[in-house]
Amino acid sequence: MKLASNTHVSISIVGDDEMRKLNKEHLGRDYATDVLSFNVEEQTEQGFYLGDIVVNKDQAERQAMEFDNSLEEEIAELVAHGMLHLMGMHHEGDEH
Repeated sequence: MKLASNTHVSISIVGDDEMRKLNKEHLGRDYATDVLSFNVEEQTEQGFYLGDIVVNKDQAERQAMEFDNSLEEEIAELVAHGMLHLMGMHHEGDEH
């Protein structure tokens, strides 16, 4: 997927409770995960809106300690991971 220069996304940072709620509501999974992406793909007055990325700060803090990253590095990696999903890359076995 080639992105136009005026492509934008929304990034939200939430905690475990909100992430669990979103994961259950949208994917039927009753647990908090580290990042969720929601494709929108619509033209707006501001340009092409690709979608939403939601990062779980609580999980990012745990993963940062586990992987010896700073919290900022871990959140950046999760945002990048979410962007890959918005651009069409998925895990093996994911429903598309």
